[in-house]
Amino acid sequence: MKNFNSTLASKLILDLIFGGVFASLLSFVLRLETLLGAFLPSAIIYTTLSVGVLFAVEIFFRLPWRSWRASSMNDLYHLFKAVFIYGLFIAAIMFLFGDDYRVPRSITLIDPVLTFLVMGAMRFAARTLSETNSTRAHTSPPKRVLIAGAGEAGVMIAREMTRHPEAGLQPQGFVDDDPSKKRAVFAGIPVCGSIDDIPAVVQDRGIEEVLISIPSASGALVRRIVELSRKAEVPHRIIPGIYEVLSGAVNISHIRDVDVADLLGREQVTLDMEAITRYLSGKRIMVTGAGGSIGSEIVRQLTRFFPEEIILVGRGENSLFELQMELKDISPQIAYRLVVADVQNRPKMAQLMKRYSPQVVFHAAAHKHVPLMEANADQAIINNVGGTRNVAELALENGVEHFVNISTDKAVNPTSIMGASKRIAEMIVRQCASRAGEGQSFVSVRFGNVLGSRGSVIPVFKQQIANGGPVTITHPDMKRYFMTIPEAAQLVLQAASLTNNGTVFVLDMGKPVLIRELAEDLIHLSGYQPYEDIDIVYTGLRPGEKLFEEILTAEEGTTATTHTKIYIANQREIGEDFSHKLEHLLKTAAKNDRDELFRTIKQMVPAFMSERLMSKTGKNPEKEAAS
Repeated sequence: MKNFNSTLASKLILDLIFGGVFASLLSFVLRLETLLGAFLPSAIIYTTLSVGVLFAVEIFFRLPWRSWRASSMNDLYHLFKAVFIYGLFIAAIMFLFGDDYRVPRSITLIDPVLTFLVMGAMRFAARTLSETNSTRAHTSPPKRVLIAGAGEAGVMIAREMTRHPEAGLQPQGFVDDDPSKKRAVFAGIPVCGSIDDIPAVVQDRGIEEVLISIPSASGALVRRIVELSRKAEVPHRIIPGIYEVLSGAVNISHIRDVDVADLLGREQVTLDMEAITRYLSGKRIMVTGAGGSIGSEIVRQLTRFFPEEIILVGRGENSLFELQMELKDISPQIAYRLVVADVQNRPKMAQLMKRYSPQVVFHAAAHKHVPLMEANADQAIINNVGGTRNVAELALENGVEHFVNISTDKAVNPTSIMGASKRIAEMIVRQCASRAGEGQSFVSVRFGNVLGSRGSVIPVFKQQIANGGPVTITHPDMKRYFMTIPEAAQLVLQAASLTNNGTVFVLDMGKPVLIRELAEDLIHLSGYQPYEDIDIVYTGLRPGEKLFEEILTAEEGTTATTHTKIYIANQREIGEDFSHKLEHLLKTAAKNDRDELFRTIKQMVPAFMSERLMSKTGKNPEKEAAS
């Protein structure tokens, strides 16, 4: 009985006293229609037996672990099943031995009924008392709430508000676009109209807040509700979406402010859990860059598939420590190894590969900040190219079954050193794939920006808004693909399960988003008006930066996979002199010879066109792409 505390023990004892002893003795009294008298020894034997069986049933069905103060119909059904099994066991034992101890067989019918009533009454009393106390404690008038969405989640949150008045939220009605729900009543609360009726319903019913309760809502729908709430001059909040509430349970504590991810409204990722479990369950898994935005989320997602061990490799000890503390809470059953190491250090990485013998490697370690890498081109190559070569070749030598390289859309027709370095990293992985043995798979997964990652625009914009503005954008036409961090990590795990050795997988990024509109949304969500309260200023393109990103080169094209959001980029062959050029590139980076470095990159990645090369050729890839 792991994690069994005094509260659980108290509930168990109460159940045994009243549901076991009291209900059993009362069964005899009701059956005999008198005090026990000569049946006292039989009653004692039966009661002792019932307490023993009830104890076993309590533990098997984990009844003490279920809340009494928040008991629901589901809890009542769970209790009924437990008592039913208890009754079957008692009846079976009395059928075999009851005559020996003068126990009337009808007792086995009366007792389970009384047990269920007594135990159910205790739980109902606890809930009633809790709600009464909560009501007394809540002195301020509750906030009148309009719920947008009369689906399962909306009805669930309405019931939660009713059960927990201490939260200070009182549902006044629903709005929903489903015509079949017009004038319907759910949980005692009416549907007052459609989404477009929000301003009128707010005015008619004195609504003080709109709660968006549609977990699968598109970005356009969330944006529409937000705009109508602003028009009605009431605040708005949202319950978590599909990436945050995987269990499907919704309660008041999940309510939060609307953020940019809600407005983008990325569709739910459907995963082939069986395929992912097949290659991850019971395996030793290494994640490089484990402290980063993508690396840490990959680790979180991995815990769902019961690996034998996860080796977390990163060079930032603080981020690793923070991740470790989080993992202790969310998945204490998983074995973790935390290693402070740099992928540039080949001897160290070789030591780790031999020591832990990982079967799966997710390589997420990389420098990714475009302008900084333009100024430090040597370090971009040493880390992103040299580090990838170290990890990939060592994985090949040590018989790693699945190697997954995290790439980026900036690797396509790169205009930056960072993008070019990731393109060469993809080529390194393909080269290792060509040398892979049977049962080995080396792949890259390419995707765009992720919301809220370190160094991305959203944290920067939020800080600028908090400082009173202005929000700075490089160009009014700047566009980027975005997906949420959990979505990206989930699709990476799915792509790796496809085991197409040597493949560059491309994730479906949806439609690109104007950075200007993203900034405007963030300003609105912060309670300000763009260009009035918070200004937006355009600063010009930074070194290595594109107006828009691409997922594929012109010659690549895609091949579909079994997953609707994952495609295969059709790759051209790597030249026979690739290894020679790679060696030369890394030696040049070590010497920090920028001119030779750029020339070598251009030879390896013909599509590479940086500002440095543009100044010498007179070409502008942005203008050419636009034309």
